[in-house]
Amino acid sequence: MKPRISLITLGVEHLEQSVAFYRDGLGWETEGIVGREFEHGAVAFFDMEGGLRLALWPRASLAHDTGAPQGSLNSTEFSLAHNVASKEEVDAVMAQAKGAGARIVKPAADTFYGGYAGYFADPDGHLWEVAFNPQMLPPA
Repeated sequence: MKPRISLITLGVEHLEQSVAFYRDGLGWETEGIVGREFEHGAVAFFDMEGGLRLALWPRASLAHDTGAPQGSLNSTEFSLAHNVASKEEVDAVMAQAKGAGARIVKPAADTFYGGYAGYFADPDGHLWEVAFNPQMLPPA
């Protein structure tokens, strides 16, 4: 197996609310919710850099598709990271997320590795780190 991820799916409680957060609040482009005509099919996709896509799918649909029981939400099982090119950009993204309805989990601050980072939670509690890491700058 090649070490490649092409799609990240986040299970969400309220699909419309989550789409609005990412589309309207963070400014990410999407064609909106597709697949409504299928039972457990409603989903929204967002194109990311590098060919990666983010999918928002109701938690109940994800549980149905996998056959796994729908457990309780646990925000600390994983986090997604958004690396930026400066401390100022970290602050701007954190402010945009807060304005979109995110809960600031950890305000941005200097890090032990010489960078600057903070965490926010989306409407379903998924953790996002916004980081300036001098050793991992995003492509220009």
